[in-house]
Amino acid sequence: MTIELIKKSRTWTGTVSYYRHQSEMTSTPMQFSIFIPDGGSSRKKTLLWLSGLTCTEENFITKSGALGKACELDMIIVCPDTSPRGTALKGEHDSYDFGSGAGFYVDATQSPWNANYLMHSYLRDEFVPMIGHHFPINTDAMGISGHSMGGLGALMFGISYPETFKSLSAFAPIVSPIHCPWGHKAFTNYLGENNSNWEQYDPCYLLKERGYNGEILIDQGDSDEFLQEQLKPELLEKIGKEKNIELKIRYQQGYDHSYFFISSFIGEHLEFHHTKLI
Repeated sequence: MTIELIKKSRTWTGTVSYYRHQSEMTSTPMQFSIFIPDGGSSRKKTLLWLSGLTCTEENFITKSGALGKACELDMIIVCPDTSPRGTALKGEHDSYDFGSGAGFYVDATQSPWNANYLMHSYLRDEFVPMIGHHFPINTDAMGISGHSMGGLGALMFGISYPETFKSLSAFAPIVSPIHCPWGHKAFTNYLGENNSNWEQYDPCYLLKERGYNGEILIDQGDSDEFLQEQLKPELLEKIGKEKNIELKIRYQQGYDHSYFFISSFIGEHLEFHHTKLI
């Protein structure tokens, strides 16, 4: 698959680059960013970061403050976009929590979304193999993390595909879209009214059914404005205890849902992934 370099910038002791490619899965151009430290090992440990509602491939790379630590640990960070772009479906651009910037990392089954909004298959079957081919990524040492909707995606992929993602963390994730307004809105439109079709994308359901052989790290601000209505980490915490899973949810006092929160703890998450990726 051909990828096109859009721009690149030198930072710390590495390079941030932005690329575009034509996706067979979404039938649209897709963009992503990647940070690669200089030198070090020929095939590097890698963190796949999934961003949240309204975000693009640019938010985490520019706002998280993660790149200095990534240089120290000789880790690649790669960030896909959060939805297809360039389409004009009815209602696609009307709200922040559905459509553009809000793909929810699922494969839509409902028309017209099922023509393009296939983010789950795009990431699993197209994006991950593509970056492994084009960049010095150790595909046997790849972790996944994300924030909010991206935290949902990280938990979903990490629990479902532990053979691909060997470490798993999240910031303020949506732990059960079946039980929150964001999930109900997006999943009804993408997947239809039948809740049984939603379960494969619900981290609480996945953790209960599949378990997880490893440690999961989650940071959650206790002053997050979405904590009670949308995020509900206690639902995942309950299942973790019932299934005796090594799930660490750290409630960080005074922190909200913003990138100020992420930047405060991202270094610890990178250390976590670096330790787990052997």
